[in-house]
Amino acid sequence: MPAMAPAMPTPLPPFEVHLAAPDIGRWVDGNTGIPGFTTRAARRPGPHVLVLALSHGNEIAGAVALDRLLAAELEPTRGRLTFGFVNLAAFERFDPRQPTLSRFIDEDINRVWDESVLDGPRCSVELERAREIRPMIDAADAVLDLHSMLWPSDPLMLCGETDKGRALAQGIGTPELVVGDRGHASGKRILDYSRFSAAETPFVANLVEAGQHWRPETVETMLETVAGLLRHFEMAPAQPVLSRAPPGPQRFAEVTRAVTATTSNFAFVQPWRGGDVVPRRNTLIALDGAAEIRTSYDNCLLVMPSLRPSRGHTAVRLARLISN
Repeated sequence: MPAMAPAMPTPLPPFEVHLAAPDIGRWVDGNTGIPGFTTRAARRPGPHVLVLALSHGNEIAGAVALDRLLAAELEPTRGRLTFGFVNLAAFERFDPRQPTLSRFIDEDINRVWDESVLDGPRCSVELERAREIRPMIDAADAVLDLHSMLWPSDPLMLCGETDKGRALAQGIGTPELVVGDRGHASGKRILDYSRFSAAETPFVANLVEAGQHWRPETVETMLETVAGLLRHFEMAPAQPVLSRAPPGPQRFAEVTRAVTATTSNFAFVQPWRGGDVVPRRNTLIALDGAAEIRTSYDNCLLVMPSLRPSRGHTAVRLARLISN
């Protein structure tokens, strides 16, 4: 039986921006010696927790969330809480009329977190910034990296492959979907940095994909995750900005295959949404040139399908739902 032809790629839709990029100028100097990073410390000892936004310059929901928390003068009840705006140079180029164009300047800063890259001779705007903020990353006990998504998807927490990553996601308690994955063929994220990904270290990082770019509800999801993070580490003050409903039950999934587009003609057979579950194994979901991409098992979860993937970039991750 001949394979079903994929839907033809369509032009990028005219994405609407429902958020105003905040003026973060008052936070750029910070108080740590690293531009864009502000630390607030309690008298009581405790962990150093780092909350990051703007790893990608057009993901302004994270900047809105951090701006709101900093303006509210959020203070931890113990330990240290640091807020960091990562890719300031890309954020400065954000234009709501062309909101997809300011993800980065030279390269994705969330693909350079390999020691051989950080310590190597190569230079770019993002690599220099990663080297600048690396001392703060190396000083953190726990990191929550705030992200948003271009294509429609349920919010999810990426916890890497370690038990400690999953335990942190459980402790935070939201979003409802938690996904363990190996990252991207194109490079390591902060989540994959050896300080956090090595099973033998106590340090841990999670990455929340809180919803679609440029939507107010994405900011709210980010604030819920920060509230859960601080509750987990017993650092949460009684402030209205962090008053959130208790989390509900979570689902867990493990990525078994990250599908990387190997041609410029990658096309899904239909516009899948992140969080869709394909009931039957061997279901055709995309064509990469002439190569068929099929589900590997029944009830296959599609994680963050990119409906217009570039060659060499992750098109979708296939994940198996697991019991708690």
